[in-house]
Amino acid sequence: MRRIVLLAFISLATLITFAQCKNRTKSCCDKSENTTTQETVEQNENGINVYYFHFTRRCVTCNSVEKVAKESIKELYGDKVGFYSLNLEDEKGKSLAKKLNVTGQTLLIVKGDEKTNITNSAFMNARTKPEKLKSKINKIIGSI
Repeated sequence: MRRIVLLAFISLATLITFAQCKNRTKSCCDKSENTTTQETVEQNENGINVYYFHFTRRCVTCNSVEKVAKESIKELYGDKVGFYSLNLEDEKGKSLAKKLNVTGQTLLIVKGDEKTNITNSAFMNARTKPEKLKSKINKIIGSI
């Protein structure tokens, strides 16, 4: 009998926890303070843009990828390279993702038809070695 009561209690607590998160607003569940979805995505004068595609709910690493990439672009190139964070669950994010053949969370450097996907490196280094990600971004943009 005690097992049944304990199992029922654990199940109820789990359901309540998930129900509370579902009822929260988008900004409450998305812990990112750095979401910078642009109203329009335009080509920069030199034609280089960095796109970070993500979903609404993101983990600490996902937020770190955006933060490090955005700060690196700003510090290294200022306004010469565009940085755009796009939610794959919004229409603008979906349409650009389809155009660029993106299906999931992706960090992409684009110049014209040339695309360089640095997602793996970004997720491996954003939290533990941000300088390595910054260096990778600089190397790729410098070579385009």
